[in-house]
Amino acid sequence: MLGYVAIGLPCGILCSSIGLNPWQALLLSYLFYSGAGQFMIPNMYLAGASVPSIIASVSLVNTRQMLYAASFAKECSRCSRILAFFFAATVTDESYGVSIKKFEEGNWSVKQAFMVNLFSQSSWAWANFAGVLIGTSVNVPLPIAAFAMTSIFICLLVTQKLTSINIVAMVFAMFGVFGCKVLGLRGPAILIGAIIGVVFASLYGFASGQFPKASGDSVDEL
Repeated sequence: MLGYVAIGLPCGILCSSIGLNPWQALLLSYLFYSGAGQFMIPNMYLAGASVPSIIASVSLVNTRQMLYAASFAKECSRCSRILAFFFAATVTDESYGVSIKKFEEGNWSVKQAFMVNLFSQSSWAWANFAGVLIGTSVNVPLPIAAFAMTSIFICLLVTQKLTSINIVAMVFAMFGVFGCKVLGLRGPAILIGAIIGVVFASLYGFASGQFPKASGDSVDEL
């Protein structure tokens, strides 16, 4: 929750720069729970991007949320569909990291994971609300506010184990993002870079024998 305050405040400041009031930012955060997407909207708007291109870019970046939710299919099969729906709809980068670790440790339920999502979302939403208030009363340089999303990815990066597979994923993801931005693909750069990093890390893992090869057609082995 504290982590969301750190990035929610600058996001709210950016929202105020395009004319959103505190209640609009709060409503946006509750209905459209996506840190990267909410940072992209004001940044692309200030850069002069059209509304259709903003919608397309943000939608593309947020496709990763479907992968997050899909990875919890096994756990969600043991709970009600309504709970599974709302849990899947509120999974984000940070709460996914918490829940995936807790499920691996055991003694963790979808209901508990959903509460983590809700508390995180509330922290994010009200931090955006406060950020708009700050943005309308204090002159904060926009480049500093915009760097907050980059800083959270750096924090996630440095907490990873320095295995050879993770290093390959990091290097190729960074080159992928850099290449996309050089080509002018700023919107989907993070998504494309992440896919490139995962693909090359997977190829390296299989080539080096660090990933087990499935034998037969067993779904569990695959």
